[in-house]
Amino acid sequence: MFGHFGLPELLIILVILLLIFGPSRLGDLGASLGKGIKGFRKSMKDDEIDVTPPKEESKQINDPDLETTGSRSESKKNAQ
Repeated sequence: MFGHFGLPELLIILVILLLIFGPSRLGDLGASLGKGIKGFRKSMKDDEIDVTPPKEESKQINDPDLETTGSRSESKKNAQ
C-alpha cells in the first residue's frame, strides 16, 4: 500500500518538510537522524559485554559483623 514511493512523491515530501521546518532546521534534523542511525548500527555490531563476575569474586562473604535482613528482624524481636 505505502511501499511504492517514486521520485515525485519524495520531492513533494521534501518540499513539505522544507516549508514546515526551514532549510537550517531540516539540516540539523538530518544530522541528528544520521548520528542516531550510526550509533544504533555501531551498538548492533559491538559484541555483548559480559558482566558476570569471575568465579573468584563470586564467593560468599562470611563476615560475622554483617547481618542479613532476617537476623535483624529477629534480633529486634528478641530485644523487645
